[in-house]
Formats: sequence, structure tokens, C-alpha cells
Amino acid sequence: MIKKEELVLVTEWDKTFPQSSKVEHSKVTFVNRYGVTLAADMYVPKDKEGKLPAIAVCGPFGAVKEQCSGLYAQNMAERGFLTIAFDPSFTGESGGNVRYMASPDINTEDFMAAVDFLSLNDKVDPERIGILGICGWGGMAVNTAALDTRIKATVASTMYDMTRVNAKGYFDSEDSEEARYEKKKAMCAERLEDLKSGEYKLGGGVVDPLPEDAPFFVKDYYDYYKTDRGYHKRSLNSNGGWNVIGCESFMNQPILKYSNEIRSAVLLIHGEKAHSCYFSKDAYADMTKDSKYADNKELMIIPDAVHTDLYDGGDKDYIPFDKIESFMSEHLK
Repeated sequence: MIKKEELVLVTEWDKTFPQSSKVEHSKVTFVNRYGVTLAADMYVPKDKEGKLPAIAVCGPFGAVKEQCSGLYAQNMAERGFLTIAFDPSFTGESGGNVRYMASPDINTEDFMAAVDFLSLNDKVDPERIGILGICGWGGMAVNTAALDTRIKATVASTMYDMTRVNAKGYFDSEDSEEARYEKKKAMCAERLEDLKSGEYKLGGGVVDPLPEDAPFFVKDYYDYYKTDRGYHKRSLNSNGGWNVIGCESFMNQPILKYSNEIRSAVLLIHGEKAHSCYFSKDAYADMTKDSKYADNKELMIIPDAVHTDLYDGGDKDYIPFDKIESFMSEHLK
């Protein structure tokens, strides 16, 4: 029998963004196929009746639903979609008897479990369900779209391919057998240290204090996760980070292998000046190469925007919500 874990959920509004008067907000839970109970915020437009199109939102990688994903979900609910923003397994308010672990398989399943929940919700039209992933969860969203035939539309915003960056390093600067071997060797050694100590060692979130010579993308993350702009007490990136071995299995599990077989619509959005823009450009190229389903794939580059500008809009409202709305409306009809 499928049983839910008993989760203790926060009842007060504790988001990094103001609450909208245009939507109804509530907490919901659902179970993935590994038995982990996931916690989510559900946003329902107040002025809509009947079965609604729905969107499941998650990300960034190491964030919580009270940050970017909740902002996206609430905004899309204002535009007529029933939405949920969920915490992945082992993070935030979601369950799992270990904390701060990640898995390409389990995290893809988290998205599929969200689709399960929406498909069985009385307020949702199960034939009009989309997903939206931010940062590392953009890659997870694309992987889910390649697996879940119920999904009609996918948006990946400021996407990271977490398997690629783990295996090859930033900008593919560590793409060698030798470099990967040293990473795997270090994590295997850490496994034993964790077992001897009886607890998992945290890898550390965004560096704090910020070194003067930190690369721009590190400063970019600091400006979001470590300041009033985006800090949250349950966010891994804002605090102690993932376990050192938390992303071990990402080393040899490419998640975008079958992206050119995705039949449903996909929109990739990225900032022109984001350090991570190469992920979306390459993903789009791979997704459309030798594909019979390239006509409904889009790549949108936002001029001047950096990576975290698509977390909360930055200082110029960079998130193209109008485009996301029109894309979802077109493909969830």
C-alpha cells in the first residue's frame, strides 16, 4: 500500500516574494514511486471555473519552493493555470529519511509524481499538464519530458545539465578520464568517512564570505542566495549545501540522452550573459538534431540577462512570463 509520510508543514507565508491576492494558496502532499512524500504549494486562480490547465514547477537545484519555483508558480496561477511548486525528495519540507541527497532518477521521478498528483486532481484537466524547471531542474524537466508522455509542454528556464557539470566541470574544463577519476576517488573515500562518523558531511552552500577574487557566477549566486533578495532558511544553497556525496551518481548518468525524441513542446529560456547559457544552447541543438519533432521546440535568449536574473527577474523583470503564458496556453489547449 502506498502510504504518506507525516510531514510537519509551515502554515504561515514564508516565501521570498509577496503573496498574491489573485490566487488561492494551500499546502499539498503527494508520494513518488520510491515512497518519498513530497511537499508542495498549490496556487489556484480565483476567477477560473471548470477543469484547469496545470503546471508543476521546481528548481533551482538546491533551492526550495519558497524561492524561485514558488514565484513562477504563483505568477502562472495569476494567468489562469493551476500550479504547484514542490520541494524535491530529501530537501525542504519534503520527506525522505536522509537529507540533502540528489539522484537523476529520483529527481526525475519527483516531476513525474507531480504529474500524477495533478492528473488526479479534481480541478485539473489531465490532458492539459505542463512542467517548468529552473536551473538544474530545467535539465530534470527536459529529462522528464523525454520519459513522461502525459506532459504536453515543458519550459526550462536558465537551465543546468547537472550530469554534465558534475562529470565535466564548469565550461567542460574538467572533461577528462583523469579528472573524473579523482572526483570519484574522493567521493568514495568520503563515503567511508561518513559511515565512520555516523553522519553525512555537507559540501557547503554558496561561499560566504565572498572572496574578492570570486568568479562572476559565484558573485551572481551570492547576490541571490546569501542576501535578502533570495535567502531562505531551508534552502541548501543559502546554507550548508548538499552532502559531499549528494550528487555522486550524476557522474556517469547523462540525463539528456533521448531529448531529440521528445514529441511534446519544449521552450528553453536563458540569459544572454549567463555563465550557464551554453547548457541551453547545446541542449536545444541536441534536441532538434535529427529529430522528427523539432517544429515545437524553441530557444529564447534574453538580452543582457545573467543566470540569476531568471530566478526572480533581477532588476529589470527579465523573466518572460508573457512568453511562458502564451507558450503554455498554445500547447495546453
